[in-house]
Amino acid sequence: MKTLFILLLTLSALFADGIKWEKDYATALKQAKILNKPMMFIISSHTCRYCVQLESTTLKDSKVIQKINTNYVAAIAYVDENPLFPRELYVGGTPATWFIKGDGDPLFEPLMGAIDTVSFLKALDIVSQEYKKTKK
Repeated sequence: MKTLFILLLTLSALFADGIKWEKDYATALKQAKILNKPMMFIISSHTCRYCVQLESTTLKDSKVIQKINTNYVAAIAYVDENPLFPRELYVGGTPATWFIKGDGDPLFEPLMGAIDTVSFLKALDIVSQEYKKTKK
């Protein structure tokens, strides 16, 4: 009974509040290095309709939330808030979703635009597999 309670508590923590966002790029990068997980870093804008679409659909999906909270350190920066992050990551459009190793090097070029849930889940799996290869 105690094991079931702990399992339910853990699952509810993963899904209850959505994605567990780190406060900023630097904090997320430190956490990624400590936890030995890739960082998912999204460059967004409050006034971008595709950013709003990504955040209100794909990033609200329970499967996406679970995968991100389990396998990634997540951070988001809004260009209209003038956040601190490496400017070489800003490619001139939003949303841009980067997957970054703990040393700060990107694993791939960014995913651009409002990626649908199925494609985003596939991308998360590909990034996880590639990240595991870099750890060997």
